[in-house]
Parts: sequence; C-alpha cells; structure tokens
Amino acid sequence: MKVLNYSLLDVFTTVPFGGNQLAVFHEGESLTTGMMQKIAKELNLSETVFLSPPNDRDNQKKLRIFTPQMELPMAGHPTIGAAFLLADQDLIQTEEGVNEWVLEEAVGDISVTVYKEGGLVKKVEMTQPLPSFGEQFFDVEQIAELLTLTPADLHASFPIQTVSTGVPFLFVPVRSLAAINTINFRSDVWEQHFSRNEATRHLFVFTTETEHPASTVHSRMFAPAMGIPEDPATGAASGPLGAYLVEHAVIPPVDNGIYTIRSEQGLEMGRPSFIDITIVKTDQGFQQVKIGGTSVTVGKGQLYLEDATR
Repeated sequence: MKVLNYSLLDVFTTVPFGGNQLAVFHEGESLTTGMMQKIAKELNLSETVFLSPPNDRDNQKKLRIFTPQMELPMAGHPTIGAAFLLADQDLIQTEEGVNEWVLEEAVGDISVTVYKEGGLVKKVEMTQPLPSFGEQFFDVEQIAELLTLTPADLHASFPIQTVSTGVPFLFVPVRSLAAINTINFRSDVWEQHFSRNEATRHLFVFTTETEHPASTVHSRMFAPAMGIPEDPATGAASGPLGAYLVEHAVIPPVDNGIYTIRSEQGLEMGRPSFIDITIVKTDQGFQQVKIGGTSVTVGKGQLYLEDATR
C-alpha cells in the first residue's frame, strides 16, 4: 500500500474556512495522470495540486493541477496556495523579505514572489501570461437567461468578452450588487448553448458595486465544464479580469500605467475571498499581469492507494 501525504489550505483568505480550498500532494512524481485525476475527483475540491521535482534544476517545483473533471494548464489559487505552503513549512528555503521563485506548470514557467516578514509569509504573488482578448458575445438575452437575470441587469456599456491569461473565461459585466447576488445559474441553458465552445464554457460575472470598501469589483465564477458549479476564488480568471477592466476603461486610468485592483469573490458561498491584481499597461500594450494573496493551512491528511501505478 502506498501512502500519499497532503496538506489542506484555504487560499485568498487570512482566516480558516474562507477563501478557496486546496489540497496539495507532496509526492506527485510517482503518480500517473489517471491517478491524479481520480484523486482530484475523490476529494472534489475546486482544484488539487501535485508537487514534483522541477525539470529545470534552477526552478523550485513542478505543479500539476486538476479539477474534479480535468487537468488545467495553469491556475491561480493552486499556484498561490502551493507556494505559500512551501514557504510556510520551510520546504523551500525562504529568506526575510522578497523571494523570487519559478514554478513549472503545463502552460510553462510561472514566476512567483514570496514576501516573508518576521518569519511569516505575508503574501504570495504570481505573474501570469499576458492577456489574449477573444470573441465578444452579443446575445444578451441568452446570457441573461443563463444567469436568471434580465437583459437590463447586464451592463450595456461594456462588452461580454472572452479573455485569457492561460485559461479562457467569458466576462459578463452586471450593473448592480443586487443583481449579481440573485444569480441562479441554469445548467440546462449552459449545456445547450455554452458548453461546446471553449470560449464560453467558463463564465465570470462581475460588478463594480462591492460589499467591502477596499474592493474594486464583486465577482462570481461558474465552471461546470471543470466540475465546479461555482468557485469561491478564481486566480486564473483574476488576471484576465484585471486586463478586461483596464482594456475597457471600467476602472479609472492612472498616470504611471500601473493598476491595482482587488476582487472580492465567494461571498454568496459563505467563503469570502480577496484577490489582489496588478496590471501594467503602457502605450506599447500590456506589460505585466500579477495576482496575489495569502493563505491559511487548515489541516493535513493521508490517502491510501493499493496500486498507485494504475
């Protein structure tokens, strides 16, 4: 029998039972892809990450990331959570101040910054690939039906558009906090009209009305194709969210080209999450996309496998 050790974290929160849950398996190199997928389905968290030695010795770790239904090329909360765990438990040597790491994911090398102060990990940031803007979606009535809203609830001043920094999400602007709080996602409409198009399978809905004064936007994310009915914190969508907000002037311009954004998410699920986003855009276009936050380790466990090779 093989015993697999894992840690359980809450990511994008400073308190237990907030943020997004994450299981981090420490010995992923011995597992097949099929077994990793079975484990992720068994735990049924938004994402499960498996750590293994990096291909490049100069990098820190290799990550493979799974939802209950699929492997992801890149994801935010598993990257932030795994880096926090590695630093917090001294599994990778971490100095006081700023630590620059590189983690390997299916999308490529991901730059990560770990901030340590007084022996504690205060924040982890990851740099995401530069944004790619995809097609716009013009059937407002169909989107409204999907979300059980009226067309008037959607913000007509901004487009419904797919944006990606590794994983594509369809961004849907909503006028008010009252409207976004009442969303009832209709799986039947999604299955019929959205599920077969990669550009529209994952829905990210936001409004500039927020519950917390320090927040910039209030967000919700629905991804049935990933096996996630609703996600309490979506790092992979937060980078492209920031790019969308900047590209379409949803937020005010700044003189130096550096935009700082905070997305609040998961409040409707009882798991408040706060994701910090930094966007750098100059006259030459987007130069940098970063997301960041902190995490809390809430437990650890073991999984028993009769045969880890299958």
